[in-house]
Amino acid sequence: MTVIRANGIEIDYEDHGPADGPAVLLVMGLGAQLVRWPMAMVDGLVAHGYRVIRFDNRDVGLSTKFDHAGVPGIVWTAIQKRCGLTPVVPYTLTDMAQDAVGLLDALSIPRAHVVGASMGGMIAQLMAARWPDRVETLTSIMSTTGRADCSRPTMRTTALLLRHPRSDDVEAIVAHGTMAGRAVGGRFPMEDAFMAERIRSETLRNRCPTGFLRQMAAIIADGDRTERLRRITAPTLVIHGSDDPLVPVAGGRETARAIPGARLLEIEGMGHTLPPQVIPQIVDAIAAHARALPPVARAA
Repeated sequence: MTVIRANGIEIDYEDHGPADGPAVLLVMGLGAQLVRWPMAMVDGLVAHGYRVIRFDNRDVGLSTKFDHAGVPGIVWTAIQKRCGLTPVVPYTLTDMAQDAVGLLDALSIPRAHVVGASMGGMIAQLMAARWPDRVETLTSIMSTTGRADCSRPTMRTTALLLRHPRSDDVEAIVAHGTMAGRAVGGRFPMEDAFMAERIRSETLRNRCPTGFLRQMAAIIADGDRTERLRRITAPTLVIHGSDDPLVPVAGGRETARAIPGARLLEIEGMGHTLPPQVIPQIVDAIAAHARALPPVARAA
């Protein structure tokens, strides 16, 4: 793992595969560290000849934290947005997209195949919309347009997302994370022991619950990206699970409708995780998409 300075912050990243291979940039989701990208997925893309880069977003993992910015009120941020006001948040999703572009700059990568999951999909979408010359292809996984009525999580899932353990006890954090993972896993639930070990290693690597809240505020403040998505010219693949309770499949379908020429791959039974059972299918789909570079359909 290496730390690099980009866009005024320090970004922790890993670089796998051939240095001269086409670059794949993996952008992770809300509160999740780079290690949440399964190594089976990284290794699978490397086996296809790609140079794979995964990194910690700001406010998570080993990248720069924004504790000095305070903790935004999530409910108040949501109320402001719903009332048509512009919430004041520590940073925006566009700032996070600029971090990713800055990482590409620092690594002297002119263009990359950008793959984002959940919030990472939102960041990847903004990269493609605002920096089209930097995105060779876009893959948006289990993400959405941000339109409030197209992809609401279930109330149980929302409660689990917001109910973080109050203590810093590692085993309490592991127990809560395992329960939450089971709730969003769809029909491919990971084994509790596997999830527990993953959450324990992530917690010991770094834990920043206030960063989670600042990232959530950035998601709320960004709002509906539909019109911005219509400007995307990069060939786009949208991947979504049929059983996702956190970002229901309607969000993926809406994303594919909004982006010109986008293709939609729905994976039956997949929830809001990247379980081992679906990794080969996702790897093959991304590799085929990156190789094909299909033309973008334009509306008449």
